[in-house]
Amino acid sequence: QVQLVESGGGLVQAGDPLILSCAASGRALNVYTVGWFRQAPGREREFVAGISWSGGTTTYGDSVKGRATISRDDAEGTVYLHLGSLRVEDTAVYYCAARSGSYVVVNEGEYDNWGQGTQVTVSS
Repeated sequence: QVQLVESGGGLVQAGDPLILSCAASGRALNVYTVGWFRQAPGREREFVAGISWSGGTTTYGDSVKGRATISRDDAEGTVYLHLGSLRVEDTAVYYCAARSGSYVVVNEGEYDNWGQGTQVTVSS
């Protein structure tokens, strides 16, 4: 099992950028496909972005497409999510998750390992 810890959340202004980090321990990250999800109060958890184990494929949810970039540094055991032009509706708890498969999938049920989440609050 790999352990995941998110960081980088906080209170930000609308329009500002934010970088979230997902640090892995326990197992090498380079055998996992990693996804970012988020959950706003009263809403279901939604897929934000994912990156394949090789880094060769990235996928983005419609709500962040064009504003988000996911990347990985396997030497550091970390996956990053850069969010630009933040909006109030980006306010949520952001989670990273890892799966052993080589493809990015948007279904949260396909991910076996989850972090505890980091809160992002965007003010207008």
